Amino acid sequence: MSFEAASFSGAPPRHVAIIMDGNGRWAKKRLLNRVKGHEKGAETVRMVVRATRELGIGHLTLYAFSTENWQRPAAEVSALMTLLKRFLLSERSEMLDNGIRLSAIGDLSRLPAEVMATLDEIRGVTAQNTGMVLHLALSYGGRTEIVDAVRKIGVEIAEGRLAADQVDERLFESYLYSAGIPSPDLLIRTSGEMRLSNFLLWQLAYSELYVTDVLWPDFRRQNLEDAIIAYQGRDRRFGRVDPARAAG
Repeated sequence: MSFEAASFSGAPPRHVAIIMDGNGRWAKKRLLNRVKGHEKGAETVRMVVRATRELGIGHLTLYAFSTENWQRPAAEVSALMTLLKRFLLSERSEMLDNGIRLSAIGDLSRLPAEVMATLDEIRGVTAQNTGMVLHLALSYGGRTEIVDAVRKIGVEIAEGRLAADQVDERLFESYLYSAGIPSPDLLIRTSGEMRLSNFLLWQLAYSELYVTDVLWPDFRRQNLEDAIIAYQGRDRRFGRVDPARAAG
């Protein structure tokens, strides 16, 4: 069933976040080096970015590299950074031609200088684009993000620029890496794992979750459309009770 033919009347999600899992297992099943799985996964990223834009979704956040990923073997980390730089350069024209703005969240100070330079350059040239925003979560960890926000708020309180009773959810969100970005409506996780893996722990509080057994390199546009159709069929109440159901 294609997205265009869907019978649901609801709008597509404004923001989709994806935990792209399964590159290593995909490679292992084929007796290949893990890096080959990451290379194949990069092809899927390219397809998903294009499909997301075509489906009218305003924000796409991809969990590209976690804080925990720095603990992987040095050769694999180096290969991932090379793939990241290569992807950014290869997609530069695509983003410019299609109005895609590039954003990044995470502890970006840990990225290699040459990767950071490429990231900064493409963020700069796409800054005025008004189409879809592609957010890459790089050197990202949800717990670290929350702790960093608490530290920043603590400093401002200690220095008298902020009073403790001014701190509420809205203010707290303004100190997160994702400040100004709407929370995801839909989280997709590939490879069948049933966990958040330290991803957007604050922002996913009321997101709809969709888990598929498909490994990321095998993820196709149809899988993306299936997730969106499932989302459109959800009853999102954000903790509230539907009056009609309560009355019944």
